[in-house]
Amino acid sequence: MYSATIGARRYAFRDLADLLAKASPLRSGDQLAGLAADTGEERVAAQFALADLPLTTFLREHVVSYESDEVTRLIIDTHDEAAFASVAHLTVGGLRDWLLSDHATTLALAALAPGITPEMAAAVSKISRLQDLMVMAAKCSVVTRFRNTVGLPGRLSVRLQPNHPTDDARGIAASILDGLLLGSGDAVIGINPATDSPERTKTLLSMLDEIRTKLDIPTQCCVLSHVTTTLDLIRKGSPVDLVFQSIAGTQAANKSFGIDLALLAEARDAALSLHRGTVGDNVMYFETGQGGALSAQAHHGVDQQTLEARAYAVARRFKPLLVNSVVGFIGPEYLFDGKQITRAGLEDHFCAKLMGVPMGVDVCYTNHAEADQDDADALLALLVASGVNFVMGVPGADDIMLGYQSTSFHDALAMRDLLGRRPAPEFETWLERQGLMDAKNRIRPRVMPSRFRALLPT
Repeated sequence: MYSATIGARRYAFRDLADLLAKASPLRSGDQLAGLAADTGEERVAAQFALADLPLTTFLREHVVSYESDEVTRLIIDTHDEAAFASVAHLTVGGLRDWLLSDHATTLALAALAPGITPEMAAAVSKISRLQDLMVMAAKCSVVTRFRNTVGLPGRLSVRLQPNHPTDDARGIAASILDGLLLGSGDAVIGINPATDSPERTKTLLSMLDEIRTKLDIPTQCCVLSHVTTTLDLIRKGSPVDLVFQSIAGTQAANKSFGIDLALLAEARDAALSLHRGTVGDNVMYFETGQGGALSAQAHHGVDQQTLEARAYAVARRFKPLLVNSVVGFIGPEYLFDGKQITRAGLEDHFCAKLMGVPMGVDVCYTNHAEADQDDADALLALLVASGVNFVMGVPGADDIMLGYQSTSFHDALAMRDLLGRRPAPEFETWLERQGLMDAKNRIRPRVMPSRFRALLPT
């Protein structure tokens, strides 16, 4: 049991999971699960108790049972004691202070990452201001490679997301053309298929590979189908660059997605066997989001932000090229409004980067949430200032297939201009060759490159 006293009142927390949940800044998902602090004073008491908690506690006490959960076993069994040694004497509050200090350099944070468990990262985030989350995350650099290099300091990559409600080839091609002209697509050209049929996925993969090859684009392509569909297509010889899968922070939640760690390992090995990367071999792409485990009734009484951080341990295990939180996608039942979405997005980015995960964020919201594009604009700017690896590029910021609001090609371009971020270096060189950069190295398409006309709908 843990406790803290505020004024004349003593607050008690039955175990580590309860303490983490009560310390978490307010969000609707924890209220829905009955885990949130009842008052602001109780939340502050929990944050006081959490700040004084030794980091070694997280190696002894588990929020989800070791015996029954393979994600917990992964976290504990792969923990790097040597990397952890430099901070092993600290409390949660002490780790936060160290992370904000000048001693926490980019190199020091990279060395520390394997020693940080998800629960440690989540705990620090719960006692941090938004400004703290930004400053700490901005020091972290996680670089990955496939056909280009994503995550270098001073760079911002963009996933070109050309979804179409009927997977119409002409509509997808038009969106890809729009995105390429505005400098999107260096993270990945990735389609969410309207259906998960193997035949449709194969058609879309072949289409993307043909476009990439014809235009000689130094990027990677992905159709975001279920991992089993992709694995089957790899066996049949389809041109798979990246294996995609949504993941969560408990074994039961991952089971609800139809996956386990062994299946992800099998898929990664299959993708590696294709040798399609040219500058690296990071072949996995994962999506996460706070509330996923709760929506599957697989949260085990643990708050949604801590479980989200545990999903990053799953991602870290498979050395992905890309990971992103779809931060406002699940809906207001889990993140009610723009304030909660903003907090969650910065938490997710910080926790993932601290753990050594190459993190991007889909800055998004559903139309029934108490959020609008002003909230998205603000969070986008905060994340880019924090060094986020990539964001989404959606035509008009409105995904007409998934039915949610995200960020547009123009939004990403505005952030590159405003905050001095450049595309991935190989992709930037390609943009220059296409005549899409001006004399000041800004993405400014003046004319359509002749080869691009092959993408125009006929």
